[in-house]
Amino acid sequence: MAKRSLVVVESPTKVKTIQKYLDSKFIVKASMGHVRDLPKSQLGVDPKRGFKPKYVVSPTKKKILDELKKAAERVDALYVATDPDREGEAIGWHLAEELNVPKKNVYRITFNEITERAVKAAFLQPGKIDLKKVDAQQARRVLDRLVGYSLSPLLWEKVQRGLSAGRVQSVAVRLIVDREREIQAFVPLEYWSLHAKLSAKLPPEFVATLKEVAGEKASLGNEQTTRELMASLDGARFVVKNVTRGERRRNPAPPFITSTLQQEAGRRLGFTARKTMTIAQQLYEGIDLGAEGAEGLITYMRTDSVRVAREAQAAARGWVVARLGMEFVPEAPPTYRSRGSAQEAHEAIRPSEVRNEPKNVARFLTKDQLALYRLIWERFLASQMMPAVYDTVSADIEAGRCLFRAQGSTLKFKGFTAVYEESREDDAPVEQDPEGAVPSLDEGEVLTLLGLEPKQHFTQPPPRFTEASLIKALEELGIGRPSTYASILGTIINDRGYVHRERRTLSPTELGMAVTDKLIPYFQDIMNVEFTAQMEDNLDKIEEGERKWVDTVREFYEPFKRDLARAKREMSSEKVGEPTGEKCPECGSELLEKRGRFGKFMACSSYPDCRYTRNIDGSTRAEDEPTNEICPTCGKPMVIKHGRFGKFIACSGYPDCKTTKPVTLGIPCPEAGCPGQIVERRSRRGRTFFGCSAYPNCKFVVWQRPIPEPCPKCGAAFVTERALKGRVVRRCVKEGCDFEREAELPVA
Repeated sequence: MAKRSLVVVESPTKVKTIQKYLDSKFIVKASMGHVRDLPKSQLGVDPKRGFKPKYVVSPTKKKILDELKKAAERVDALYVATDPDREGEAIGWHLAEELNVPKKNVYRITFNEITERAVKAAFLQPGKIDLKKVDAQQARRVLDRLVGYSLSPLLWEKVQRGLSAGRVQSVAVRLIVDREREIQAFVPLEYWSLHAKLSAKLPPEFVATLKEVAGEKASLGNEQTTRELMASLDGARFVVKNVTRGERRRNPAPPFITSTLQQEAGRRLGFTARKTMTIAQQLYEGIDLGAEGAEGLITYMRTDSVRVAREAQAAARGWVVARLGMEFVPEAPPTYRSRGSAQEAHEAIRPSEVRNEPKNVARFLTKDQLALYRLIWERFLASQMMPAVYDTVSADIEAGRCLFRAQGSTLKFKGFTAVYEESREDDAPVEQDPEGAVPSLDEGEVLTLLGLEPKQHFTQPPPRFTEASLIKALEELGIGRPSTYASILGTIINDRGYVHRERRTLSPTELGMAVTDKLIPYFQDIMNVEFTAQMEDNLDKIEEGERKWVDTVREFYEPFKRDLARAKREMSSEKVGEPTGEKCPECGSELLEKRGRFGKFMACSSYPDCRYTRNIDGSTRAEDEPTNEICPTCGKPMVIKHGRFGKFIACSGYPDCKTTKPVTLGIPCPEAGCPGQIVERRSRRGRTFFGCSAYPNCKFVVWQRPIPEPCPKCGAAFVTERALKGRVVRRCVKEGCDFEREAELPVA
């Protein structure tokens, strides 16, 4: 081993955690992510020279890189200890290129958890940078740059300035647009169900549901048919035809992978995908546990593998046996099957040490950190336990020409549910829908009818996506990878306004629908789900050494270039606007119909000399946006309105009902003891700012948009974002914290 070595990780939190595991021969420093990237001000890719990328040192990283170069001059070896994925491999390769350490003295270190055991084991078996992984990351970066920097100017020219489109994000928007149009086109159909309340020799009373009429599946289309059937049952004997008793076993869910963690954290904790990954990163990189120092609490959080190390399985079994008993663990540890494209070298997301129970580390964690850690810890423990067992009973009951069925189940053995139960989407079907407890019944037993209850139903449209269900759909369709889901959703929802999130549901804005409709006729490959999924497979093959990255990019680019040329020639422009024949009331010029973020509006053709605008319906406010909320006062739907001082939620029954509430950003007010949420407002001069919903009792204000990401330096609940001359800067507003970072310009 070299006399003195430089170890480079990605974040300063890791520096603190890892340095304590290594002796003084190792100097641990952070690169703060990528030190080189494609330039923001130009394409940075040369299609005529084999798509050669032009990498430049990021201006915000020059000082960091200079410090790393000085440190590299004093060492004999470089250990790249960046994250164990494509992005981490690429960061390591760029570092090695810049630091000028002889290649034979550059080593690659990977670990799935930041614990003393894992870190020391990794240094005993150092490897080399995997250039195939670097090629796969480079291919993705070049593809995304070619698409983003080609389509965005097209949309600026044809629709409006500030728009953008991207290789993966545009497909995600299309899924949401297609779902919205399914909902709009849906025609509900009426149907009825019929339920018999019965009693037997033994209690309790129970309910049976109509299943068949004259041997055919029951189909009651309206109230008249239902009432006629009920009349035919007048005086009928309800007789038990058969009784089936059985046992149902419910297996635990596998330990988390990135997508399932984001889905469950969204459903159970209300976290966005971005917030989930930010908090998971903190838990992975290290939490200060007091006297024990900093320690990584979970394994690496960007993974699509459900594999679990034997030592972790043994630790989980030991905990379960000690706390619950031997009957709660199976004879052999359970095994789970990953998806075909999963990297089995990685592990599932699990606690790095089972002994770190949530209650034992709670005092060292924030509320959100503890909630996510408990979720990961409980899910992993449950995944190593026995199934839950239910006693089931199903009874078929004849009455005239009708067959009713009663079903019930009772928990016999808790199994994994003693620790954890998975949540589900609101629209997901349950495994069975028992009417309640069913008493002991005998075949041939005559029952007493206590009453018939008809119920009216209507078929429902497909539900709008939530972040959780969209991630699930992206994963099932093979679009994107675990490390990209959070950025995809963040881009289309927060950064470009193509998708609107109300509470947890996602719907396209009119702008999102317009951009999608513009792109589909000309870019059928980019907007095609199957094509995008195939490209992900090709990137995997590059990593596996089965494809060359340049060939993959060329196969994509040649038809894309032809599509782009055609779109520039043929795509109609909406930017100028449609003439209306109406004169501007302020200057007399013609008014044009234009499209904006919140829909169509009227604007003066003399812009920017005249800035008169109004909504299509004649009002000066943007159109109301629907929500999923019901007015607590009168029961009518609530809508988002656009007032003089910003957006707010109000009853659609106005002026009869004047119930209102603020639209929050989902970020709690940072003032101690304040129950308010941060809301967007406008000053009397029209300037946007962000304040507390509890105003005037709380006067907290910031002028830059808050982003629901904890500060990586001080742990504050959010950072702010501000656009400055073609770049986006994120800062912490907590007094005494100087965190500042340039963010990648989003491509949606």
